[in-house]
Amino acid sequence: MRYLTMTALLAVLALSAADRPAAAQTPPSAAELSAYRGLHAAAARDDAAGIGRLAATGVDLNARDGAGRAPLHVAAFFGRHAAMRALVAAGADPRALENRSYDILTIAAVNDDLATLRLGLMLGADPRAVTSPYDGTALIAAAHLGHEGIVQALIAAGAPLDHVNNLGWTALIEAVILGRGGPRHVATVRALVEAGARRDLADGQGHTPLQLARDRGYRDMVEILERR
Repeated sequence: MRYLTMTALLAVLALSAADRPAAAQTPPSAAELSAYRGLHAAAARDDAAGIGRLAATGVDLNARDGAGRAPLHVAAFFGRHAAMRALVAAGADPRALENRSYDILTIAAVNDDLATLRLGLMLGADPRAVTSPYDGTALIAAAHLGHEGIVQALIAAGAPLDHVNNLGWTALIEAVILGRGGPRHVATVRALVEAGARRDLADGQGHTPLQLARDRGYRDMVEILERR
């Protein structure tokens, strides 16, 4: 019975994983935006000059809202690049995590916002950081969603290819099991394999990415994963 229970649990986790961005990574709501003052408000409206004036008064550049979002997180959610530059130039922490352990790179990865991701990297965010309630990475988040351009940028930035999250999945496994074999997930699998991601790392039940792709009938992924 114990093994049946664990199998059922893993199945539930796999089914629910596709809903993770909406459930776990939450941008400020309209009500929160209307209530913001100070740096959070300036970040939301991309007011770099306002950020500079506030920073000169000695305000906390990493102050948090009710969800633990710093002004820099707010700017990242909405692609406010002038605000992001101004905040970091004034001393904001580009590696800060909000309450659910998301950083600006993982926010950009989930949003499929390549320009914000590249800016975050330039500002000093860490592509190797462990983020999210799943102890994953920005690369795993991007692979899960099939955001292949983000995946390629993170690979180039040195993101760990074979990090295993607390579900027992790598970026490569997530790209296989969460994308229904669609073209963007196929491109993600290709990018990870070509970068050297390990194809022998299995999930918690001992299934490799190749086995998982075969079981699902994802022929394009199988072809990529079988290459020597």
